[in-house]
Amino acid sequence: MSEHRRKPPQPQGGGRAAARRGQSGASSGRRAAPRGATGSPSDSYGSGQYGAGGEQQSYGGRAEARRAAQRSAGGRRRAPEPGAGRRGGAAGPGGGRGRQGPERKRLIDYPRHGRDGWRRWMPSWKLVSGLCLGFIGSLVAVAGIGYAMVGVPDIAKTATAQNNVYYWSDGTEMVATGGETNRQIIDYSQIPAAMRYAVISQENKTFETDRGVDPKGIARAFLNMARGGQTQGGSTITQQYVKNAMLNDQSQTVSRKFKEIFVAIKVGATFDKDEIMAGYLNSAYYGRNAYGIQAAARAYFNKDAIKLNPGECSFLAAMLKGATYYDPAGAESIDTAATPQANTKRAFAQMQDTLDKMVEYGHLNATERAKYTQLPKWQNPRSNTALSGQTGYLVDLANSYLVNNSDKTGITEEKLRTGGLSIHTTFDKKKVKELTAAVTKVQKSNIKPKERPEDTHVQFGGASVDPDSGAIRAIYGGEDATKHFTNNADQTGAQVGSTFKPFVLAAAMTWGVRDPDLGSSQAQDERTIVSPKSLYPGKNKLKIRNYDGSVWKNEKGEEWLQTNDGQASYGSPPNYKIDLREAMRESVNSAFVQLGMDVGLDKVKDAAVSAGLKEKSLTGTGFPSFSIGISDPSAIRMAGAYATFAASGKQRDPYSVEKVTSKDGVTYTHKTETKEAFTSPVADNVTDILKTVVDKGTGTAAQLPGRDVAGKTGTTDGNKSAWFVGYTPQLSTAITMFRYDDNESNKNRTFLEMYGTGGQKKIHGASFPAQIWHDYMAEALKGEKAKSFPTPEPIGKVLNEDPLPSPSPSVSESEESSPSPSPSPSESEVEPSPSPSDTCGRFDWQCQSNGGTNQGSTNGGGPGGGDTSPSPSESPSDGGNPRGQDGGLFGGRDG
Repeated sequence: MSEHRRKPPQPQGGGRAAARRGQSGASSGRRAAPRGATGSPSDSYGSGQYGAGGEQQSYGGRAEARRAAQRSAGGRRRAPEPGAGRRGGAAGPGGGRGRQGPERKRLIDYPRHGRDGWRRWMPSWKLVSGLCLGFIGSLVAVAGIGYAMVGVPDIAKTATAQNNVYYWSDGTEMVATGGETNRQIIDYSQIPAAMRYAVISQENKTFETDRGVDPKGIARAFLNMARGGQTQGGSTITQQYVKNAMLNDQSQTVSRKFKEIFVAIKVGATFDKDEIMAGYLNSAYYGRNAYGIQAAARAYFNKDAIKLNPGECSFLAAMLKGATYYDPAGAESIDTAATPQANTKRAFAQMQDTLDKMVEYGHLNATERAKYTQLPKWQNPRSNTALSGQTGYLVDLANSYLVNNSDKTGITEEKLRTGGLSIHTTFDKKKVKELTAAVTKVQKSNIKPKERPEDTHVQFGGASVDPDSGAIRAIYGGEDATKHFTNNADQTGAQVGSTFKPFVLAAAMTWGVRDPDLGSSQAQDERTIVSPKSLYPGKNKLKIRNYDGSVWKNEKGEEWLQTNDGQASYGSPPNYKIDLREAMRESVNSAFVQLGMDVGLDKVKDAAVSAGLKEKSLTGTGFPSFSIGISDPSAIRMAGAYATFAASGKQRDPYSVEKVTSKDGVTYTHKTETKEAFTSPVADNVTDILKTVVDKGTGTAAQLPGRDVAGKTGTTDGNKSAWFVGYTPQLSTAITMFRYDDNESNKNRTFLEMYGTGGQKKIHGASFPAQIWHDYMAEALKGEKAKSFPTPEPIGKVLNEDPLPSPSPSVSESEESSPSPSPSPSESEVEPSPSPSDTCGRFDWQCQSNGGTNQGSTNGGGPGGGDTSPSPSESPSDGGNPRGQDGGLFGGRDG
């Protein structure tokens, strides 16, 4: 043996135990022996070892090392020693844990077996792919079941919806209309290609190639629903057709949307595109109670659908967006934003956009498109003769009430369109007929537009309300609902003039006037309730003062000189004082303008709102003339507010529907809500004073022999409107008369003067309006027992108890103490506010704080009941519009 030959290391110690440890010692624990520690095969458990021939061998792990040791030991695995550990280690203390047999495999290996750290939580590709396949399979199964369960809609069934039936207050039928019966199914060949492509270009440009649904649109719609928004935005023409046909479920829910999608898919697979397009255009709603393209063509253009040109087709495609906001006739009773002007602008813009898209997508050539640059000529929206006369106004009023109070009634515009409702109104057939007859009588006898230019564009409106309930018994909306579209009883914008003065008086007797010697904040609390016997100035061209005696000026520094009708002063010089009863009887502007300033215009406004006027109809609330009627409530609201006085201060909102029933029973019943607007002493004193107006004042034309009547006349600045509002204990009625150009192309409604109208020099509330009121009320109350007003209790304190001479009108121009208006502010100096030493007392109306020269800016004029309406400028600084469009009862800004 060569001396260079390496000797194997000798084992330490001897005996069998040592030999056994040499073979299996490494398996007795978890730690491998250091490399070269022994010469036994157990060295193979080290990080490296040398095999035969000195070659280094590497094993992949403990299992491989174990197998190598077994091979070195004779090629067979030794049986474990008795009591040895599970891994074959030595028995006794320190013996390692043995490995159990193979574990049972899990169906879903997650968290992953045999992985450490983040790898343990990373799903395998098998798991991911399995879950994806399972999810897709589930969706396919659900879609298959849903697809199998839904049916294809039958367009013929969608045309069988019922009318709404409207009933008079006595239960007899008024008219049946409003459902989806205005429809005529036409064949695809009768639908113009321009109509089809107008809809495709605007609504669904991929209609001819899609499968009935738009995945992106659907995702957008569901995202909107998840955010709490509406579901529009995801519908193809096919889906819209399906939605129109599913009349039994129009809810905005996820389940309904899913159903719509499945039906749309089935329709897309079952029908060809021509059938779908015809079904959609025959079932869609175009406004004006027109369902389907044929009915729409008749409603807007009075022609068959096949004769529509591209411009008219694009116009009707715009109506599919929502006729409430695109019909040029307007729908202000539903939404104040839907004025004729705004709707016309929207319809024109939408029509032009549709035409441009038709050219862009190759459905219309540019030469043909260039012919349609104006809105097509459309006809009036009431082609249904059943809605002629007053019936159309009555139906509109009832519908507006239901829709605008849908939180209480549960009736939406969509439910009205679907039909099947029995709507029991408050309208008294006899009273409606009599009110129409009274207006017609005056109109035919006096208004002759062919003879006098001043008689053109004359309009009348009226409303009658039951004080005990607020029920609207009759209205006069205009000559014919199929010819004149604006309901003159509901919304006109006509100023009410001196019929507003009772609210000033009610405020003075409710809150009182402020103490002029106190600061503004303290004066609000320290007030004196006013007696009807209190004295106020009847002087023409009265300089109006604030409650503390300082001269009122507008934002330009201009003072206000209030005039009376006919430039007349009331009372005796030099003070011209009259009590409030006489001031109301003669409709003296100066007295009520100053009273309003002393009470506070905010309190005057509160009194009007408490009586039942809508706040949005009150304009110019920061100007003295607010007290004499520059606001424009509707006739319905004025009748309702006066009904509050008739009911001794109990206010009940006017309403037009008693109940609604359907096949499911009663769906709505009106419940009258009563509020105390004024105490009975306040309301009864106002009534007693207004009774004087009819007995021996400006309203004598309204007297009803044997009956107590209270009322007030009203005429406005420029003689552009005239009113009479009056009541008995059983009925309150307002009549209005005005002139305005209601031409459809007129963008801004312009009120015209009525000088010379009806052959009269000037129209007052005491003339035609009072005459109509008298003729109507005489017939409306025939057969009803006459009732008396309550005797009023004394109220308030008499202010300025100087002896009062009999009033005698005098022309102010003849009196040196009543100066004429001075030049405009630009031509004269503005009178400075009075110094403390010059401050005039509350009732010293002749006092001139500038030494009596009356230099400075003045503004005269004013409305009254025989009155004119002053204003220091064309429009009040607070944004009030003397001719604002507020005042509707159920529609418009008056709610």
